[in-house]
Amino acid sequence: MQRAYKILSKQQFKTGEYAIVPIREEDRFSIMKWRNEQIYHLRQVKPLTEEDQNRYFNEVVSKLFDQEKPNKILFSFLKNEECVGYGGLVHINWHDKNAEISFLINTELEKAHFAEFWNTYLSLIERVAFDELSLHKIYTYAYDLRPHLYPVLEDSGFIRDAILKEHVLFDGKYLDVIIHAKLNAENILRLVTINDIEITFKWANDPLVRRFSINKNLIPWDEHKAWFERKITSQTCKYYILIHNGNPVGSVRFDLDQFQNAQISYLIDRQYHGKKLGIVLLKQGIAQIIRDENKLVGLYGYVMKENIASVKIFEKLNFANIPSDNDLLKFTKQVKNENC
Repeated sequence: MQRAYKILSKQQFKTGEYAIVPIREEDRFSIMKWRNEQIYHLRQVKPLTEEDQNRYFNEVVSKLFDQEKPNKILFSFLKNEECVGYGGLVHINWHDKNAEISFLINTELEKAHFAEFWNTYLSLIERVAFDELSLHKIYTYAYDLRPHLYPVLEDSGFIRDAILKEHVLFDGKYLDVIIHAKLNAENILRLVTINDIEITFKWANDPLVRRFSINKNLIPWDEHKAWFERKITSQTCKYYILIHNGNPVGSVRFDLDQFQNAQISYLIDRQYHGKKLGIVLLKQGIAQIIRDENKLVGLYGYVMKENIASVKIFEKLNFANIPSDNDLLKFTKQVKNENC
């Protein structure tokens, strides 16, 4: 029978074909195998035996489920119900409301699925940390052996928080420890990932979005999928999503032209209309694109005249309104050498 954590009101966290569930005893020897294969980047001094693993599950893991404030919460990471990794929140500090993130992928799948699995797992464990446990901060503690991990973390909104110089001894050499952290801020802007394909499809086909779009037609799934995959891999597109109190509430996209001007396209989920999140989204998005594109010259966006809410937002952000004879208004703003 699947165990449940007393501290969690929800036990399974799912996105598409992926899920995290309270760590399953049936996965313990697979986890042991992966840990032994990847011992080089773990705080583990010697290979585990089956006896070690059974003892750990019986004496440590089994007690976590009924504790009011466990020092760790562990999960099996599943793809289509098959365990392909494991991790959790460890070294939980209930007073200061922070915890370290741990995650380990099936060694055989690491090379092909490293970024995909990490991005998916981070989105799920954040829901546990921020939505369920109301933690203030989560962080990773990584030996400076896997530089390919850092871009994945940063794409998910983690900031390089600290470098502990020559902090661990590995194979006769002292290595740095890199700490990335993320705060449970009210509004967080992050890059869109492949895991956002379904919610962006839902937003794109909302009748209100289509009403204020140049193209009024509903968008088929295959067309959206092809478009979405082009955008998130394009060198001339920056595509962000706004997370408000842990929930995705809207997106903003900047498409760069050859003259280093960026066209703005944005939307807010209709259930969050009226909460002034449109101006939050654009402010944070503009600040981020200026940081990301240091040669940016200008910004512009097209708005239907009847879309009064968007017109007011662009005006509040000091965009110039270029008169037009058709139903579209063009708003522009020079941003070169401007701090936004």
